[in-house]
Amino acid sequence: MRAPERLLLALCLAACGSADEPAGTATAECSIPSRIDLPRAASLPDAKPDAPAAAYVLALSWSPEFCRFRKDAAAHEGQCEDNDFDFILHGLWVDSAAGPAPRACAVAPPVGEALVRQHYCMMPSAQLMQHQWAAHGTCAFSSAEAYFGAAKSLWDGVKRPDLRQLRGETLTAGMVREAFVKANIGLPAEAIAVMENNRGWLTEVRLCMDLDYNYAACRTPGAADGARVLIWRGG
Repeated sequence: MRAPERLLLALCLAACGSADEPAGTATAECSIPSRIDLPRAASLPDAKPDAPAAAYVLALSWSPEFCRFRKDAAAHEGQCEDNDFDFILHGLWVDSAAGPAPRACAVAPPVGEALVRQHYCMMPSAQLMQHQWAAHGTCAFSSAEAYFGAAKSLWDGVKRPDLRQLRGETLTAGMVREAFVKANIGLPAEAIAVMENNRGWLTEVRLCMDLDYNYAACRTPGAADGARVLIWRGG
């Protein structure tokens, strides 16, 4: 089975997520600005040798925490002022089996306006798109269109629970994992990395896959199930 067919099969299974979603499903309206500050120059590869690609990581950023101290930052106004997101896509990353992940593997031409507008509600920053395409996409994809097309297919195939609805005297990383597991058929807990900042606030949820887009145990597992997690809900 060819890679595109494996991706479609994986997404078909993911899209049939469980109806048992105790934390709800994250939804948000998205406003795309009339003017977007586009990158103008290609990003160059680094000079470091890259390990072979062995896995993928779909990194979902918890936007309320990211925007908590950035609401007045002009560079992030599309995400933090014009919109009120739950999760956004941080990136689709290529990982290695051991050691540093492949990074900045080839020249990355600047992303165009049509591509940015097409995927803005998934990744609301042209500069972030350019960075992710340059740092990660060039290590596995022949074009920005192919990279973001694959990322969007995976993004659409994941049911993202609304973590703002999680309640409890003490929230844990295990509860976050459980919300994702219950919302997505076939997603094992060991394929979910829950990431916190040094103050204990949730920053990101990472879903780990092999090169055939099957869920696989994360090489970097993140917070342990019993670890306390604080979730900023905005405001």
